[in-house]
Amino acid sequence: MRLQFTKMQALGNDFIILDDRSASLKRISGLSRKLCDRRFGIGADQLLILCCSAKAGFRMRIFNADGSEVEMCGNGIRCLGKYIWDSVLTPAEKTDGLSIETHAGIIRIFRRGRLIRVDMGEPVLDGKSIPVKINGSVLNHPVKIRDRTFRITCVSMGNPHAVIVDKNVESFPLQQYGPVIENNALFPNRTNVEFIEIMDQNNIKMRVWERGVGETMACGTGASAAGVAAALLGLTRRRVTVHLAGGKLGIHWSPKDNHVYMTGPAVRVFEGTIEI
Repeated sequence: MRLQFTKMQALGNDFIILDDRSASLKRISGLSRKLCDRRFGIGADQLLILCCSAKAGFRMRIFNADGSEVEMCGNGIRCLGKYIWDSVLTPAEKTDGLSIETHAGIIRIFRRGRLIRVDMGEPVLDGKSIPVKINGSVLNHPVKIRDRTFRITCVSMGNPHAVIVDKNVESFPLQQYGPVIENNALFPNRTNVEFIEIMDQNNIKMRVWERGVGETMACGTGASAAGVAAALLGLTRRRVTVHLAGGKLGIHWSPKDNHVYMTGPAVRVFEGTIEI
C-alpha cells in the first residue's frame, strides 16, 4: 500500500500529515511508530491525521512517535491548518478562520499574514482535571525527583503540562530528568515537562520534554502552559514571547475571556509517497 503524505514543521517541531477523510487507515498507532522513525521511516515528532467532523469543519487526530494518541498539539494544529488552506479548500471555500475538532475540544485558528493564531481556550488549573494526583491548583508544588527537589506548576492546555522555573535552561540536564518527571506517579496520563528561564517580564526561554516523544525544538501547548504558569507565579505579564530552540511563539493569556492565544508560523517541508 502506498500512502501520500506531507511533511511540515513549526519551529522545528515536525509532523507527518495524512489525509484520512475517507476513514480508510487502520492500525494508526503502529503506523505512527513506523512513519515517525527517523532512520527507517520519514521521521517526525508526531503523525497528524486529517479526518471529517460532524461538529466542526475538520477533525485532527494526533499520534506521538511512540504510537500513543494525545489530545492536542499547538504547533501541529497550525501545520494542519496551513495544509487545509493550501491543499484542501477550494478558492471559493477559503476564509481566514477554521474550526478543527480535537480530543481537547473544538479549536479555532486564524490566518494573520504569514503567521497563524490559535485560540487555545481556557487553561485548566484544577489538579484532578489536568490530571495530577493533587487536589486544587498546583502552584510551585515541591516534588522530589532523584537527587533534586523541583517546584512544579501544572496546567492543562487540552493536554497535561508540568512547568518548572530554572536559572539556566540551556545547561539543564533535560535528558536525565525529563523522562523521569514525565512518568512520575503524580501524573496518571504522564505529562509534558517544560523548563523555563525568565528573561524579563515579556520574555521566557523554554526547553520541553514532550510526552511520548522526548525533547523537541518547540511545543505550542507547552509554550501556552509556560506563559500561564509564569503569569500565575507573578514572574511575567500575561502577554509574552516564548523563546524555543526552533524559534519564537507569541502567547497572550487574555484577561477578557481567560483564553490563551498562541501565534506562530507553520511551514510545508516536502510531499511524497511511501510504501507501507
